[in-house]
Amino acid sequence: MGRITTRRPVVRIRGMHETSRPDTLVVEEPLEIRVGGTALAVTMRTPGHDVELAHGFLLTEGVVTGRDDVAIARYCDGVDDEGQNTYNVLDITLADGVAPPQPGVERNFYTTSSCGVCGKASLDAVKLKSVHSPASDDVRVKASVLSTMPDTLRESQKVFDSTGGLHAAALFDRDGRMRVLREDVGRHNAVDKVIGWAVGEGHVPLQGTVLMVSGRASFELAQKAVMAGIPILAAVSAPSSLAVDLAEESGLTVVGFLRGDNMNLYSHVDRIER
Repeated sequence: MGRITTRRPVVRIRGMHETSRPDTLVVEEPLEIRVGGTALAVTMRTPGHDVELAHGFLLTEGVVTGRDDVAIARYCDGVDDEGQNTYNVLDITLADGVAPPQPGVERNFYTTSSCGVCGKASLDAVKLKSVHSPASDDVRVKASVLSTMPDTLRESQKVFDSTGGLHAAALFDRDGRMRVLREDVGRHNAVDKVIGWAVGEGHVPLQGTVLMVSGRASFELAQKAVMAGIPILAAVSAPSSLAVDLAEESGLTVVGFLRGDNMNLYSHVDRIER
């Protein structure tokens, strides 16, 4: 498995003072996801939890619906200049009877770490119908419980402490207990890893949960939450208009600017008890 962080020399200027010292950076490397030996997508990610990343990606793209749809996940041979396996190619074998990805899912060029929707032919192509719709989820979460989640998320970001260059996503239950957290250089990768963990544990659909993200709530993250049956998406920053539109249509509660006791409720607000 590749390293999560690496050291690089840096010249630091602080006012009139200049020093030269090594700095810790987050690693960003490509991961090629294959299904049945056929290349499906390449995403720039932080190495680690790659199987979860692939499982979450396949679920949120509508290829699989749960753990039983995946038979095998294995790394393919791929070596660097020194002959070491790069662990940057992952092949997923679907279970018998599971249809291969539709042509609209295939991405013929790489997805950057900041854009999970790149490669889609049109907006309509990503408005996938979820078999785990959150619309019927009657969970209620107290605003006072939501207000504790950003601090819990931040305190659990171990790699961010050393690099300052990672996004985080975490799943909480209705009482504010964190079930899993993942960090990655890409927002969508962190969410895919969280959802992929749930796929592997057999927890999909993720009823009664809150997905907390460290940045903004974009359309792609709202779509992933809907596909996994997550009823509440909370972010420390702003949602996009398209994310709120999708949330309104799909039964997803979107909470933005969640910072301490302050928050904005954008859709299906009755799930948040004030």
